[in-house]
Amino acid sequence: MGKGVKVTVIGGVFAVMVGGAGYGAYNVVSALNGDGGGPAAVKTGPPSGGEVEETSEKFFAAWERGQAAEAAAYTDFAQAAEPLLTAYGQDAHITDVKITPGEANGGVVPFSVEAKVSYDGTSKPLSYDSELKVVRGKTSGKALVDWDPAVIHPELKKDDTLVTGESKSAPIEAVDRDGQVLTKAEYPSLGPVLDTLRERYGDKAGGTPGVELVIRHAAEGVADTPLLTLAEGKAGKLRTTLSAGVQAAAEKAVKSYAESSVVAVKPSTGEVLAVANHRKDAFNAAFEGRVAPGSTMKIITAAMLIDNGVASMNGPAPCPDTATWQSQTFKNLPGLQADMSATLADTFMRSCNTGFIKLVDEDPLTDASLMAEAQEAFGLGKDNWKTGISSFDGSVPASTGPDRAANAIGQGQVQMSPLNMASVTATAITGTFRQPYLVSPDLDGRELATAKGLEASTAYQLKQMMRLTATQGTARDVMSGLGGDTGAKTGSAEVDGQTANSWFTGFRGDVAAAAMSVSGGRGGEAAGPIVKAVLAAGG
Repeated sequence: MGKGVKVTVIGGVFAVMVGGAGYGAYNVVSALNGDGGGPAAVKTGPPSGGEVEETSEKFFAAWERGQAAEAAAYTDFAQAAEPLLTAYGQDAHITDVKITPGEANGGVVPFSVEAKVSYDGTSKPLSYDSELKVVRGKTSGKALVDWDPAVIHPELKKDDTLVTGESKSAPIEAVDRDGQVLTKAEYPSLGPVLDTLRERYGDKAGGTPGVELVIRHAAEGVADTPLLTLAEGKAGKLRTTLSAGVQAAAEKAVKSYAESSVVAVKPSTGEVLAVANHRKDAFNAAFEGRVAPGSTMKIITAAMLIDNGVASMNGPAPCPDTATWQSQTFKNLPGLQADMSATLADTFMRSCNTGFIKLVDEDPLTDASLMAEAQEAFGLGKDNWKTGISSFDGSVPASTGPDRAANAIGQGQVQMSPLNMASVTATAITGTFRQPYLVSPDLDGRELATAKGLEASTAYQLKQMMRLTATQGTARDVMSGLGGDTGAKTGSAEVDGQTANSWFTGFRGDVAAAAMSVSGGRGGEAAGPIVKAVLAAGG
């Protein structure tokens, strides 16, 4: 707001001065410019190559000298830049900084940093690459560094800082269920997960802290990110539920689709076998994402219909072209033919929206029925999962109006993560809710969440309908070629008129998996191949 006010005031004064023809106007201009040579116009447009070079050189020189205030003054947000530049030399103990710029391109200057980190008599070299952008100051017209913490180190985010000292927790050697070591280098998307496991369980795994340079994140609940180890601590061994083979398949699969996440669990135990994300940030969307799950939600809705006696697998569930609920008209995906003689199994495996919406108005269903089914049978929405790291438990609120119908097909107010939907599939095919977990509760005595689960007949029907979907329905093309006992459910979730988010969940033997790909289209187009790859590795 401050910058905007300055622009308005200065622009207003300038307009008055130009419009006036008297000596007084000339004197005002002269006073603002500090000389009598006439008005000096504020520069506009992108900085020239010379300005980019000059500004970046001055910024680098001040940074190298440890002059935080001076370096910050060459940015367009000195108030935020100065504390981080100060911490760079003081809290992080980084000295002997040498910056080598590369060739500028469109105002962007890549550069490399060579420095030294010294603490308690120990020194280690530090090197990394980053970049900055020189822009035109909105009010001053000066060429300034466009401030972003990532300029100082590419892994820094807003309000993060750098600290060198004794580690807050002991290092860990995380291993999978069979004792194979899990490293960030081999499994990159596990990086934030391993950092969190270290922070939570380092002291319980038998290790001792070392001395490190770390990024201390401002976001609550996010573990420090180690950048450099000055003195090795003793790593304690931490056994996880992960499977190195399934994790490797998950890592490879998500790389093919931007903004994608996947989770695999073992239905018979609730153990998490894999968690992978392909994102530009470090957010663990696989565990913490909160987005509409699209038609994968129909697993829970079908369970609600069966448990309340509204429908059965082989009972009628007509699929018209449209369905109107309290003045809102719902349609099916393009290309889906109406079928007024369809059974619930037909409507499920073809993912007919209208068939489900027609049924959610039947007695004895209420606005709270879907929420009750999600909580009591599938263990969702109670905020009591204790997976070993931060996770979201899903949300299926009691909704009125059009959202009651929209919730039933995974739109409206429903929110899920891939973890939630992998758990839904696990519960659907076993009838038993087993809260997913990444680290055994025996390690810290935490109590896992419980729920009553499903009647055996309901679980049988859900599993059969998922099998039909994988062999004859919307998941047929994706699941073809997988051996063993398989089943699936596709989904796509429309978001503000953009390309739909792609959802897919499925099982093969004792492995259940779910994936989501932002703007990935229909379920079989992006999320489906990810799940298939994970199920193939887990069998």
